[in-house]
Amino acid sequence: MRPIQAKDPSAAAPPPVPRLTAPAESSPRPNRPDEPNRPDEPNRPDEPNRPDEPNRPDEPNRPDEPSRPDEPTWPVRPDPAYGTQAPIGVSTPSGDAVDADVPGAVGRALEQVLTDRLARAGVLDALFAEELAGRVARFTREGGKRTRSQLLWWSMRACGGGDEMAVAATLRIGAALELLQTCALVHDDLMDGSALRRGRPTLHTDLRNHYAGAAPADRSARFGEAAAVLAGDLALAWADDAAAETPLDPATATTVRRVWSDMRTEMVAGQFLDLHGQLTMSRSQPQALRAAHLKSALYSVQRPLALGAALAGADGRTTRALCSAGRCVGMAFQLRDDLDDVFGDPLRTGKSCGDDIRNGKPTYLAALALARAEATADRPAMTVLERALGNEDLKPADLDEVRDVLVRTGARQAVETKIVRLSARGLRHFDGALPDTAAKARLRRLLTSATASRATDGGPPDPVRPTPAGPSEGSAAPGTRR
Repeated sequence: MRPIQAKDPSAAAPPPVPRLTAPAESSPRPNRPDEPNRPDEPNRPDEPNRPDEPNRPDEPNRPDEPSRPDEPTWPVRPDPAYGTQAPIGVSTPSGDAVDADVPGAVGRALEQVLTDRLARAGVLDALFAEELAGRVARFTREGGKRTRSQLLWWSMRACGGGDEMAVAATLRIGAALELLQTCALVHDDLMDGSALRRGRPTLHTDLRNHYAGAAPADRSARFGEAAAVLAGDLALAWADDAAAETPLDPATATTVRRVWSDMRTEMVAGQFLDLHGQLTMSRSQPQALRAAHLKSALYSVQRPLALGAALAGADGRTTRALCSAGRCVGMAFQLRDDLDDVFGDPLRTGKSCGDDIRNGKPTYLAALALARAEATADRPAMTVLERALGNEDLKPADLDEVRDVLVRTGARQAVETKIVRLSARGLRHFDGALPDTAAKARLRRLLTSATASRATDGGPPDPVRPTPAGPSEGSAAPGTRR
């Protein structure tokens, strides 16, 4: 993709488009060019007083529109990098203060963004603000461990960033990542028909249940699905706004916008390949790895690391090494997620078990199990897998049979081994990229924990030990042809 060039603030530009803003404190309204001077704003002869709109010399709040305490009143200033607006007067914490609680600091930056967006939504329509925008905000506020924004932060810190502009920008981009994650999860849950997310009803399920008494069941279900599409779109719009309104110098802005743009397109491409694999019942191992690489590995690990490096002004060699580390660890992260979907503890994952099997997801785990069953002419294993994959009515006993086949064919152990090898390879790239600092150690721990097992039985059936890097079955780098 061709990078978007930052605009020269001195170049001629069209007049700014009016922005949605919450009602501000009273101030005199300037005369429009086509209106004569009217010192006391009397009613025009051809426009008598409306019953519901009395004369308001100083524009107080209307009785039917009370002031809303959640509407921000901070001033705004133009941002030279983007030609948009960004809050001023909001204090920026020091890098050391954020280090002590990164999720909390990202949460506070996120709250500033959400407060502003909810106020703007309220200007449009109260029902929209409460029922849709409010749900998007609540879903985002109740986010998980903020893993992506933590990777972003510690990448920036490990690359030597920490001045006031870098800190403020990283926290705001972190908030944008959390909103982008909301978009991805809401749409993913809808496409997969999932009922639970983070231990709570998914957004489309919540909307369906909320309006269950207002219409027949099929209509309320359809409403929930359609509204969830809009909720994901709204979260994406808010994420883009937050990223675009982040004050950055022109050179950094160009890099950040390119990475951000690539990341969004990669997510969509990976999701499409995932859906296409479900439709065609693809059991291709290379195709499964390609979809996982685009859908999750890049977005979950590699791109946050690249954004952090860009915000710190890291050189090309450092950025490339971090991206190589992120690519390997990101793929291991997705393979771990595939295993957790079948073997994970719902209390730890926040999701019901077996959704990938029920939806016929083209995961590497399933493709490998089928290939191994076919290679050994294990007809019972093939029968179990073919009957289970894509069966939305899969019972717990059926899922137990699938688990047994995944263990018996050695597919689970092979995926565990691949996770360990990918993680080790990624950490070798990482260790050679940066000098040893406390921030680097924190980032390394995050990368290591991203691939930890959340299995109900505590892990794989046998211990898996790292092995030297080198050509091995299924060990090609994600996204490359074998």
